[in-house]
Amino acid sequence: MILDNHYPTGNNEPQMKSFLILICWLLLTLIHFGHSSASLPPADHGPFSYLALGDSYTIGENAAPGQPFPHQLARSLRRGGIDIGDPRIIARTGWTTGELMAALRREPPDGQYDLVTLLIGVNNQYRGYPLNRYSEEFTTLLKMAEGFAGRDSRRVVVISIPDWGVTPFAGDRDPKRISREIRQYNRVNRRITHDRRVVYVNITRCSRKMGKNPRLVAPDGLHPSGDMYRQWVDKLLPVAVKILHKRR
Repeated sequence: MILDNHYPTGNNEPQMKSFLILICWLLLTLIHFGHSSASLPPADHGPFSYLALGDSYTIGENAAPGQPFPHQLARSLRRGGIDIGDPRIIARTGWTTGELMAALRREPPDGQYDLVTLLIGVNNQYRGYPLNRYSEEFTTLLKMAEGFAGRDSRRVVVISIPDWGVTPFAGDRDPKRISREIRQYNRVNRRITHDRRVVYVNITRCSRKMGKNPRLVAPDGLHPSGDMYRQWVDKLLPVAVKILHKRR
């Protein structure tokens, strides 16, 4: 629209004022509409899918039903408005990296997952397996996890190994040695994770609270309780939200 470049005079002044007021109102309406549209949240393209890989810490050995961290994480995401199904869990008490790898090769999960978590290694440490073996097998497992995530490393989360050296179960063993070896294993999985540009969530320091608070330990005196898993989810939730937000 082109306006004459002159000032109104005489009887045209009231009409020009009304015209300018109308133009200002239209401009403010357009600005408001544009701002409101930009601030709307993106549409949710769920339901999203979640695959959890690991051992007894992933299935939640001795925890109450619905309390293992994958289930709590999925519920927390749903409460936040993210449409995600129940987790597909491939894990078993006692599994090492080699045993998880063999299980995945025998029966690989179908399809691709929007979120994949991997927590494995405590049984390698418990059995005294060498670190170089863990390094090789963990690397393979992480590549497999990326494959289940559509070959997108940004959709995978590695969780550090908890420190069971602080639990009552370890009381008649050598807690300091256990804690030292867990740190060694975590240094290995953290390095590999960072090298592959995968997200790493450290829950080990948090897990040491089990040594001071019995409510954080399951009835077997070894595994985490639902309350402990809830603290893990507090660390995992913002990471999962960020990953799934990018999938929208």
